[in-house]
Amino acid sequence: MPRDELGILSEIKKNFILRKLSDGVRGDGRKFDEFREISIQTNYVPRAAGSAMVTIGKTRILAGVKIEIGEPFPDTPNQGVLTTNVELLPISFPTFESGPPNEVSIEISRVVDRGIREGKTIELKDLVIEEGKKVWIVFIDIDVLDVDGNIFDACNLGAVAALRTAVIPGEAHGFKDAKLPVNNTPVSVTFAKLGDWIVADPTIEEEQMSSARVTVTTTEDGHIRAMQKGLSGTFTWKEIEDAINTSIRLGKEIREKYLQGV
Repeated sequence: MPRDELGILSEIKKNFILRKLSDGVRGDGRKFDEFREISIQTNYVPRAAGSAMVTIGKTRILAGVKIEIGEPFPDTPNQGVLTTNVELLPISFPTFESGPPNEVSIEISRVVDRGIREGKTIELKDLVIEEGKKVWIVFIDIDVLDVDGNIFDACNLGAVAALRTAVIPGEAHGFKDAKLPVNNTPVSVTFAKLGDWIVADPTIEEEQMSSARVTVTTTEDGHIRAMQKGLSGTFTWKEIEDAINTSIRLGKEIREKYLQGV
């Protein structure tokens, strides 16, 4: 995640946040396992097959789904194709630059894609039109517009919400338009480790101070669908176990509160 050089003001923030953590609360007043306010607006881009604008606190992303006909991969002739791309727009954070994807955007893309793919959100076999020749290709494109921490979970929610509202444009190809067949709803929860404390949905300041990060993606059945460890610090097995259990609980709450009607 983006890390500015910490100046005097940032050191003041750092000491304040650590002092608050030692008192059992975070710098913004949240509990360690509490998310900031989440907002999901679907069908945000009318011309997209599906889309969603998502905010978590001040972090804001726009996810769009494009669906078109193409050829399957040679080794999976009986499956459609899913591809996920995340772009960190230069306007979203001072250190982001235009150009080819960097390691941060590639990592986020892979984590979001893995959660959707392993969570069986889309059954790729249902996207086959003519085996070995013609399938539906689902593109998920995510633009990061504002960064205030926890891009992973914002992108995950945007991708899932956009897929849940997506329509296959069959009419343009001689078919009937149809809802994209979406099954499970994977939700990721990201944790940052600051000293001896671990917090969910980290802010940008918490990310910049953290020694380790882990993202856990689960589905409705409580199964782990993806995990990603970041940064050079370490977690104990007990900390990972707690993160998994918290992710299952928070994932359930997020689905019920924000994704139920999507």
